[in-house]
Amino acid sequence: MFLFISSIVFSILMAIVILFQAGLAVGMPWGKYAMGGKFPGKYPAPMRVACLIQIVVLTFLALIVLSKSGNILPGWFEFVNVAIWFVVAFSVIATILNLITRSVWERRIWAPVSLLLLLTSLIVAIA
Repeated sequence: MFLFISSIVFSILMAIVILFQAGLAVGMPWGKYAMGGKFPGKYPAPMRVACLIQIVVLTFLALIVLSKSGNILPGWFEFVNVAIWFVVAFSVIATILNLITRSVWERRIWAPVSLLLLLTSLIVAIA
C-alpha cells in the first residue's frame, strides 16, 4: 500500500511539474520560477524547445516509477529495476539544484516538490 501511495504521489507531483513546463513552452511568463530566474517573463524559443524535451524526459521518469511499483507496464519490470535508480539520482540532482538556486521562488516552490519527488522515488526504489 505504501509503495502504491508513493508512486501515485510521485506521479501527481510530476504531472504538476510537466504542466508547469508545458506552460513555459507555450509562452506563459513564469520564467522567474525556473532556471534560477535567468529568463524572467516568457522563455525564448530555444528554452521553450528545451521545455518540450524536458516534458518527454519527465513523463518517462513517471512511467518508470509507476512501472516499478507494479501499477503499469509489467513487461518493463527488469528494465525498471535498474532505471529506478536513475530516477532517484535525477531527483537528488534536482533537489540540490533547487536548494542552491539564487531564485527565492524556486527554493520556495520547487525545492519542496523536488524533495518529495526524491523521497517517493526512493521509497519505490527500495520497496
